[in-house]
Amino acid sequence: MAHIVTPLDQPSNYKDSQSRVDRQTQYNLLKKSTTLYVGNLSFYTTEEQIYELFNKCTTPEEGGGIKRIIMGLDRNTRTPCGFCFVEYYSHAEALACLRYISGTKLDERIIRCDLDLGYRDGRQFGRGRSGGQVRDEHRQDYDPGRGGWGAHAQRAEIERRREVEERYNDAQDVPGAVAGGGGDWKDANHQAAETTLKRARSPDDEGDSGRGDPRLKIEEQEHDANRM
Repeated sequence: MAHIVTPLDQPSNYKDSQSRVDRQTQYNLLKKSTTLYVGNLSFYTTEEQIYELFNKCTTPEEGGGIKRIIMGLDRNTRTPCGFCFVEYYSHAEALACLRYISGTKLDERIIRCDLDLGYRDGRQFGRGRSGGQVRDEHRQDYDPGRGGWGAHAQRAEIERRREVEERYNDAQDVPGAVAGGGGDWKDANHQAAETTLKRARSPDDEGDSGRGDPRLKIEEQEHDANRM
């Protein structure tokens, strides 16, 4: 069965595009590596959370443990962007964490680990166009743990909103355009319509609003009848 089931501590075939070593040399170096690359982290996962999880497979009684953790940062904002490097004091500890922690959940996300050639200054920054990781550039799904939509989708949405605003602003410059969403125009015309429909008050209406005493009108009519 050994040739059928892939060992859990087997490094992937990933090759850093900026590394100058060939694959065979890389394979030999990974057999002694004490560094893990950790990916698919939430942007909100803290260094303390990572330390607590990855310290479970260490052997401090034998002089081992976590040497340091390097958080991956957005190149522009200097905020976490979803990956990190964990350095151990021994290769055995790195293998143990690769075997038992990779594929488990941290902050409700399945994280992935891989042996790494070793951290070098500058590798903590994302390589994507927007400053984060390349995978987040072209991602089309909405991931609340990794900044929402992918960078490309966000730029497309910003461009769409800009075009809508430009069309709206151009419409305001056209004669007869409705300003303020039509509310001012509607109120003004409504008041004008009410003024037009009201009948002007005539001099004959003065003193006779239709609400006079009816008994006075009856007495006047009887007085006129007696005179006849």
